Amino acid sequence: MKHLIVVLLLFPQWCWSQTDFFNQLADSALILTHDRVVYNPSYFSISYPNGDVPAGKGVCTDVVIRAYRKLGIDLQKEVHEDMIANFQIYPSVWGLQKTDKNIDHRRVPNLMTFFERKGQTLTITSDPKNYQPGDVVCWNLGGAITHIGIVSDQLNASKTRYLIVHNIGRGQVLEDMLFDYKIIGHYRYQSNDN
Repeated sequence: MKHLIVVLLLFPQWCWSQTDFFNQLADSALILTHDRVVYNPSYFSISYPNGDVPAGKGVCTDVVIRAYRKLGIDLQKEVHEDMIANFQIYPSVWGLQKTDKNIDHRRVPNLMTFFERKGQTLTITSDPKNYQPGDVVCWNLGGAITHIGIVSDQLNASKTRYLIVHNIGRGQVLEDMLFDYKIIGHYRYQSNDN
């Protein structure tokens, strides 16, 4: 609650349009920063549904997957089911001929396609006020390297924008990096079941 009061006092012009779900998603992501996770992009065979890579390992997509899982949403299952039904719509950059429940949901382009199809695609701007807690943001790090994170409810030192929970190689961390790379996706997703 104190974060909401601080934001409203510092940014009265910001329209607080987030629902409790998205604030809970931001909190779920923030909680992940307390776990020690080593960046590990290896392929893992995981259980299905609700599978996860081994504890203490992960990449940027795992931050998003784990934050949603804390709210009872299994992106592994949801992405897998949508890909089975709509395989031709999803990126084919990996040359796969069929879905793979172990890795499909752990690829940024697949999550972008899923969020575009099932969630709300938001405008990409340079105005930090447009990026609210619980939003999912994707970046191009250069070339074909993509990245994903969740907007937290924590403000940066200058109180001008929210910090991002992500894993770009140093584990699940909270950083002021919203505009460090080219933003290529901005989404808000809440499962129909929540």
